[in-house]
Amino acid sequence: MKILVVDDEKDVQTLFEQRFRKEIKAGELQFDFAFSGEDALVYLNQHEQEAVLILSDINMPGMSGLELLEQIKKKYHKPPPVVMMITAYGDAENYNTAKQLGADDFLTKPVDFSSLKEKLKDIN
Repeated sequence: MKILVVDDEKDVQTLFEQRFRKEIKAGELQFDFAFSGEDALVYLNQHEQEAVLILSDINMPGMSGLELLEQIKKKYHKPPPVVMMITAYGDAENYNTAKQLGADDFLTKPVDFSSLKEKLKDIN
């Protein structure tokens, strides 16, 4: 399964690569990273929806994760990627907005990687 992680914090790449080392090595998961909403749209346009799952931070400079979510849900239908929003703020407003825009799930930082791994099993 190919996963696109969208977060303006570049250390997220190292964190995901460490936490999913075994799954990456076994070829079960492949991660690509975009460091802004704009970069994520460029990636999606170039890779024609190879990403099955998109994990996106909400609070980013430029295009927010919510704006990215809205673009993804409007433009990419076949196959529709699963989009999980990630935020440091588990407030009701962000949660409700994300759900209204079509988010499939909502995670708070710091990410509980055990829980995320269980959710990934359900997607596969």
